[in-house]
Amino acid sequence: MRKPYPLPSHLQQSAFTLEDGRKAGLSRGRLRNDTVVKTSRSIRSPKHAELDFPGRLRPYTRINERSCASHASAAAIWNFPDSGGGYPVEPIHLTRPSGAARIRRKNIVCHRSRLFPDEVQQLDGIFLTSRARTWLDLAECSGLDLLVVVADHLIRIPRQRLENRRKPHCTLGELALLIERHPGKPGIRLAREALNLARVGADSPPETRLRLALVRAGLPEPLLNCPIVDDAGKEWHSPDMSYPKYRLAIEYEGEPHTQPLQVRRDIRRAENVAAARWDEIRISGDHMLHGAREAVAKIRTGLIAKGWDGSSA
Repeated sequence: MRKPYPLPSHLQQSAFTLEDGRKAGLSRGRLRNDTVVKTSRSIRSPKHAELDFPGRLRPYTRINERSCASHASAAAIWNFPDSGGGYPVEPIHLTRPSGAARIRRKNIVCHRSRLFPDEVQQLDGIFLTSRARTWLDLAECSGLDLLVVVADHLIRIPRQRLENRRKPHCTLGELALLIERHPGKPGIRLAREALNLARVGADSPPETRLRLALVRAGLPEPLLNCPIVDDAGKEWHSPDMSYPKYRLAIEYEGEPHTQPLQVRRDIRRAENVAAARWDEIRISGDHMLHGAREAVAKIRTGLIAKGWDGSSA
């Protein structure tokens, strides 16, 4: 039997629609060959390819121009922070405009909602909801803390040297506008609450969760990434969180802080804190267990030692 000619390179590591196959020059016979597997109606996959999630998802957003990945599926593609374990990649969540026919396919959850043009984007051939709209959709199925974590992630001002971008993914104003656009959408009240709790300056999900835990425990809300200023007016580094009134800096030490170079930087940082006549509290992942109970207790003790009288101001 004649060996089938290879699939085009862009179809070898991705599922694809029949229309995509035809546009790539595949004949009906080639599309029926047993080296191509029927994944769903009008969708095919290379038989022996180990497809990642984007590769499996892509054709489902291309079958119909009025469909896009959304909710947890879009959150996985955008690499949003999560509650641990990642966003589920099955079932696939797709959103279509209000009034459009419902998609009835195995392993597909179809949502129908009003979609504005700027709420849909294309990324590597995948049509999906924008980052801001994905955040709003997550309000239908996520808890408050995760929504705040994602909001902080979106509005964070990036470090250009490390991330090759200058602007945040979204602004608080853009998220607020999205809420105004969809007043009756499921989860809208939770989204409003999350937006009220979001702050520019949190660099990681644990920092956001620590801040929320501190406020809920009745401690003052710390400032985020504000420089330490000593008695002479000299600015030093900016700790993750701080209480300038009490000269108290808080640093969350994630895994990168175990690297030798970072250890040396942390030692120098602690010396600078002492030179500015401040105190530093270091928080690790172990302190964040059980709702950050140990972290809150440690910071409360530090605040009291620095003269905090127990009021929330």
